[in-house]
Amino acid sequence: MLYALILAGGKGLRLYPLSREKNPKQFLKVINNKSFLRNTVDRIKPLVNKENIYVVTNEEYLDKIYEELPDINKANIFVEPANKETATCIGLSAVKLLKKDKDATMIVLPSDHYIENDKLFLDTLDQAVEIAERRRGLITIGVSPTRPETGYGYIEMGTRISGDIATFKVERFTEKPNVEVAKDFIIKGTYLWNSGMFVWRADVFLREMEKYLPKMYKNLMNIYQSLGEQNEHDVIVEQYNLIDGISVDFGIMQKTRKAYVIKCEFIWDDIGSFAALGRFLTDFRGNNVSGIAFMEQSENCYVFGDKKLIIGFGVKDLVIVDAGDVILVMDRNKEQEVKHLVNEIKQENGLEQYL
Repeated sequence: MLYALILAGGKGLRLYPLSREKNPKQFLKVINNKSFLRNTVDRIKPLVNKENIYVVTNEEYLDKIYEELPDINKANIFVEPANKETATCIGLSAVKLLKKDKDATMIVLPSDHYIENDKLFLDTLDQAVEIAERRRGLITIGVSPTRPETGYGYIEMGTRISGDIATFKVERFTEKPNVEVAKDFIIKGTYLWNSGMFVWRADVFLREMEKYLPKMYKNLMNIYQSLGEQNEHDVIVEQYNLIDGISVDFGIMQKTRKAYVIKCEFIWDDIGSFAALGRFLTDFRGNNVSGIAFMEQSENCYVFGDKKLIIGFGVKDLVIVDAGDVILVMDRNKEQEVKHLVNEIKQENGLEQYL
């Protein structure tokens, strides 16, 4: 049977201070008055029965998820006892789904993407499901790059296989290259952005984990044995403490020989940075703004206003964010370093309330 798994445990630190530890970006309502999480669920509903839509998150976001998704059964919310990166949370979800259904096929979706043309999106996933079941492969969705983006992973397309939508064996994954390498990838024309959306059978995914992450696989199999037992929660906590977290890209996708990529034809954006979010703002004299802003002799700025008037005079290439209790003014070129900035703020006594 077909299941959707939505990843909703991230903290979204690259969008700080809009995104906070208690209100991360998957809950932000910045595009159509619905949160990214709500949009993700609504988008997949025509393909996956509501009863088969699952969310994986952590304990601190449970109440917000219940509030955002009252139509999703609470039993469909998987809870991690700790953040151990994507290979781990997907693996935990895979063993839970496999316990329920030995033929489970998973569509894995981040909760913070912007997508246009839902029909093409669903057609693409439908083809991915067919390949995952027929070829027993690990399928990812690739996006044609439009700029030398250093915040994304890249996939090199190999041999094309059959399918209405262009689909290829994966030649190699390259994670977050520098700008010169990214420019070379665009010129070469055989690379796609890795969207972070995946489709695979749960049993196939776990077999690949057994090959490439054998320690994690052993921990997850111990969890599998405890599912439905009285000690299930204790075993999950115990095994999670033993796991060294790693992303699914580094841990499995870069190593497997079973990877395929479908070149998507719908419009996609990963709202993981101010530059990505800024593409949805209003143009004002060569700047992208939201809220009340007046820009004079200024260019190429992203301005996120709230209740105050923001005036930019004689500035360029800045990100300006008014988040009420926090105001951020930042060089646009530093946006990939916001996570580091937040970690620095954490070290300062007395600033915890602003995180």
